[in-house]
Amino acid sequence: MQTALLSLIFAAAFVVSAHGKGETPVTYDARSLIINGKQELLLSGSVHYPRSTPEMWPGIIAKAKIGGLNVIQTYVFWNVHEPLQGKYNFEGRYDLVKFVKLIQQNGMYVNLRIGPFIQAEWNHGGFPFWLREVKDITFRTNNPQFKYHMEKFVRKIVNMMMEEKLFASQGGPIILAQIENEYNMVQAAFKEGGKKYIKWASEMAISLGTGVPWMMCKQQDAPGPVINACNGRNCGDTWIGPNHPTKPLVWAENWTAQYRVFGDPPSQRSAEDLAYSVARFFSKNGTLANYYMYHGGTNFGRTGSAYVSTRYYDEAPLDEYGMQREPKWGHLKDLHQALKLSKKALLWGSDSLVPLGNSLEARVYEIPSQKVCTAFLTNTHQADATVNFRGVEYFLPRRSISILPDCRTVVYNTQRVNAQHNSRSFIPFVETKKKLKWKMYRDHIPRYQDQGIIHNSEPLELMKTTKDTTDYLWYTTSFKLDQEDLPMRHDISPVLQISSLGHAVHAFANGKYLGNAHGSKIEKSFVFKKPMKLHTGTNHITILAMTVGFPDSGAYLEHRMAGVHSVHVQGLNTGTLDLTRNGWGHQVGLIGEKLQIYTKEGANRIQWSKSERNVPITWYKRYFDAPPGDDPVVFDMSSMTKGLAWVNGECIGRYWVSNVSPLGTPTQTVYHVPRAFLKTTENLMVVFDETGGDPNGIRILTARRDDICTYVSQFHPSSIRSWSRKEGQLISSVEDVKPEAHLKCPKSKVIKSVTFASFGNPSGICGNYTIGSCHAPQTQSIVEKACLGKRSCVLPVKVEAYGADANCPGTKATLAVQVACGAKIENHMRML
Repeated sequence: MQTALLSLIFAAAFVVSAHGKGETPVTYDARSLIINGKQELLLSGSVHYPRSTPEMWPGIIAKAKIGGLNVIQTYVFWNVHEPLQGKYNFEGRYDLVKFVKLIQQNGMYVNLRIGPFIQAEWNHGGFPFWLREVKDITFRTNNPQFKYHMEKFVRKIVNMMMEEKLFASQGGPIILAQIENEYNMVQAAFKEGGKKYIKWASEMAISLGTGVPWMMCKQQDAPGPVINACNGRNCGDTWIGPNHPTKPLVWAENWTAQYRVFGDPPSQRSAEDLAYSVARFFSKNGTLANYYMYHGGTNFGRTGSAYVSTRYYDEAPLDEYGMQREPKWGHLKDLHQALKLSKKALLWGSDSLVPLGNSLEARVYEIPSQKVCTAFLTNTHQADATVNFRGVEYFLPRRSISILPDCRTVVYNTQRVNAQHNSRSFIPFVETKKKLKWKMYRDHIPRYQDQGIIHNSEPLELMKTTKDTTDYLWYTTSFKLDQEDLPMRHDISPVLQISSLGHAVHAFANGKYLGNAHGSKIEKSFVFKKPMKLHTGTNHITILAMTVGFPDSGAYLEHRMAGVHSVHVQGLNTGTLDLTRNGWGHQVGLIGEKLQIYTKEGANRIQWSKSERNVPITWYKRYFDAPPGDDPVVFDMSSMTKGLAWVNGECIGRYWVSNVSPLGTPTQTVYHVPRAFLKTTENLMVVFDETGGDPNGIRILTARRDDICTYVSQFHPSSIRSWSRKEGQLISSVEDVKPEAHLKCPKSKVIKSVTFASFGNPSGICGNYTIGSCHAPQTQSIVEKACLGKRSCVLPVKVEAYGADANCPGTKATLAVQVACGAKIENHMRML
């Protein structure tokens, strides 16, 4: 009785607060969101509009829908929308309204995570720099100044969405909004102020009358009707669930891999593991599961947070360039279809748990009166098993879930991948030599006496001084030495020691480059130590210090610091010389930045010279023509070190190939150049390199996913395409419900060659298959006959189809095929 009363109170509170203008609000119950009076099963993917271009948005959204999603989730990025206080920008990549309307045109919903703190591996967690300069402000606590500016921006976004009628209560696509973000991670630091703030934030959001629910992820005590949501890799097992029985289970972030920082090794998450986590969540009454990210994209310009690489979540179902990463995209698409076949039972059935053995269970959803039943047969153990469910034997591979939309037929298993595989390749673009001439401009290395230098008794803090207008801040000082100060022995040299709060420095003594040092995402502070040559009289020390993005998380973000902390000269006859309070000059940014020499107009403001290699603090430029076609374009920056790159004035982001992982390789070597940044000819490429690389080694490449594969056995379920619903019953759409192998080339391409084909017991991965002892020799010719010259083909997975030996010891009855896709001959001729 008490639980029922509480449920009524919660429901009433939500409807009254959300139902602002008489339209039908989006509501919820313990099972789902209720949209237009109907319960919904929600499959969501994160796509961030500033991390791609408007020209890319339609393709990305369309592929998400084809992949089985019905929701797109995005953050709202305060610092790009209000870079200067009161000055707003909603143009180009920042056109939020256009992005939301494109999603609506595709018949999909939107989960709008306003925040406005977002973290997101985004510079400053989404906060604009000017917010730090508000007097007496403390971020994300019960601070009047912060609450004023936060509410003002939230209202700005909500009003903008309302004016365009984009909330679902107005007939728009936005069904769910988020206020704050992962606040439980910092709440303890603010003590009572944190509790008051989160209550205020919830009440403020609800008072806006959007007509849709609000959520808070990683906020177990989300107040009132605000939905608390989970973030993580396995919320179906690790999350204790909503903090009230009337709230649905919402998974705000299911990490499809791991974002990477410079210095990281590669990171992966298998399609099988990801599918298992989602099936597990929905088997336990899950309402909405969101892939973070479904498309990661690119941190253009200086938008990435501290040490975060330019490429973001490239291992997502759609890679950095928006191409389908297989089998992740396809295996999840099949999962989504299996869940949709189970929708009626999941939303309206009664659920029960049936133990089937150690680490084995069935989770069943059933409407007996309508003969509707769905089962999730689950093996949580790391070993294969066979279970008996309702009198039938089912094989369950290790750590897998089989979905039975009719409680009899396995249409999908998370460990058995029917989807095709692919691999990405980068093809060099052969240019005409006249375009390959590089020119250089060496930026000025300032000294203490230079005009325009900002003087202070000691080194200034970097973030406060640059105000996030540049990565770079010069520090310079001078001092005098007598002959007796210098070392007497030839084998002893003075050593410059710089203590830095992060993120990296380059040092010069009397104009000569000494070297560099840097911190890391975990340990941002570091010490630079290098020998140098000094002389009698006046000596000059110049340091180029920098951030690689502002930090994006944690309490008291407004107090974070970076830059030079102390400077000493060791090894002098007169002892260690402390230069920290010697008097310092500062120059914000580079001369090339101030002159904008990365633009065509700016490039004409300076005198360029013939390029040389390995010259520190140097700009390079040349012109190039765009590769033909529509394949994604990238720069291979392997020959450079660290810096920034521009194309036609658009910054494609930070590169840092000299920062290698523990495996001895750079975190990232290729950098995305969106087609929207390019003209057909005469594109200006400008590169600023800090240490000095070899610009002649920069290559222009195009990215493709033309090598596709399949790996399917007789023990796989049949293709999910074999099944549909008719009058509520599961029916097969084919006569022979057996496993099949499907191959499909990218648009406008056909299968040009079969590079591997084997039926029996092949092994390996796409691009590296090997034939086993039970190989059927006819496989290659059979596959070629079925597939060559076609965009797609379907291959049987049967012993008799390939003349294989069913009794061969060790056979897996598996078909493995790799083919190469290419342009049709007539298209190729037109290009010539």
